[in-house]
Amino acid sequence: MEKTSRIEGFYKLPMAERLKIVKAFADLSDDEALSLAGFGGGDPSLSDKMIENAIGSFQMPLGIAVNFLINNRDYLIPMAIEEPSVVAAASNAAKMARVKGGFWTSSTPPVMIGQVQLTGIKDPSRAKHTILERKQEIIDLANQQDPMLIKFGGGAKDIDVRIIHTQKGPNVVVHLLVDVKDAMGANAVNTMAEAVAPLVENIAGGRVCLRILSNLATHRLARARAIWDKDAIGGEDVVDGIVEAYLFADADPYRCATHNKGVMNGIDAVIIATGNDWRAIEAGAHAYAARTGSYKPLTTFEKTPEGDLAGTIELPMAVGLIGGATKVHPAARAAIKLLGVKGAQELGEIAAAVGLAQNLAALRALATVGIQKGHMSLHAKNIVNSVGCPPELVDEVVRIVVAEKKIRMDRAKEVVEELKRKRDGR
Repeated sequence: MEKTSRIEGFYKLPMAERLKIVKAFADLSDDEALSLAGFGGGDPSLSDKMIENAIGSFQMPLGIAVNFLINNRDYLIPMAIEEPSVVAAASNAAKMARVKGGFWTSSTPPVMIGQVQLTGIKDPSRAKHTILERKQEIIDLANQQDPMLIKFGGGAKDIDVRIIHTQKGPNVVVHLLVDVKDAMGANAVNTMAEAVAPLVENIAGGRVCLRILSNLATHRLARARAIWDKDAIGGEDVVDGIVEAYLFADADPYRCATHNKGVMNGIDAVIIATGNDWRAIEAGAHAYAARTGSYKPLTTFEKTPEGDLAGTIELPMAVGLIGGATKVHPAARAAIKLLGVKGAQELGEIAAAVGLAQNLAALRALATVGIQKGHMSLHAKNIVNSVGCPPELVDEVVRIVVAEKKIRMDRAKEVVEELKRKRDGR
């Protein structure tokens, strides 16, 4: 039977049934399935091997976004996030995107930037040209640091030199451009930058200061696009409302910050689930959004001549499948197996598609019923559970506080007590 991520009523199933479907979809072992479920994590001292001063671990909910069709392939998307409605919203946006063929993605090669900063140079333009004249010598020295990366076709490929002006005068900044293949690349790039620093200093004069990777990975971009049929998302008025919401974000950084936060709700959840560095992705995304000097949306939305909605996304995506938690953490390994990705670029493209879907869902809600209706309905269950509600009363208490639009702890406690008195005949 052909695998499909289009699973009707997935959210209605008991957790055990959902896990069973996910296990079968990706042919996971019992241990891998248990790792995704938060059990069977193996060595309890794993945290001590990953960070210093460890005392245990902190679990987050892990959900599965369904319905994703990306480049004509079905994916079940693992998402680690504590915020209600995110997984449901991504799944719904992906379902609506299937009408017009789902998502289409592309990416640039996995090239990261290592920066070598030179200060105290009196003639920065001459220094720049001198460095570029000896470019190959610098590249060769960088590539001596990582023979394994070279073996797999990666390594330093080029350099760029920038002159920037600081309060203490001009800096000459060398950008070492390194193809890191399926790694995130920080360790390899940092090692190379440190190795070439003395040579660069000798060539240009001045003094080397910082030698470190940049998280603004402008050479390592992931892109995704989709078209949402106007009827599938609620008609042309909804299309117009979403475009207006996008244009608001494009014009106003206060709105844009929340717009891009919605994008990252989806992306971060995938990045965390796969054991990647979400802080690096966040830093790169927001810096990329501000690269023109104004903070702009990571997505675009336009109305097609047919009246449908076209959405796109582009952002740096420095993700890896080699090293770090992606290889150490059992749940991250199982999440990557569930995705069935063959390389880091594919993982980055999937994350971009999820970010686009998440943003569409948020803008559609804002353009129609408002963001609170769906979000707060799901949030209500968290509130009710937090006040010690008996399990058999949870659904009824949630129904009442949502209907009253009083999704607060004090009201939840009152309703719980009222229902307890009725149940006990008092």
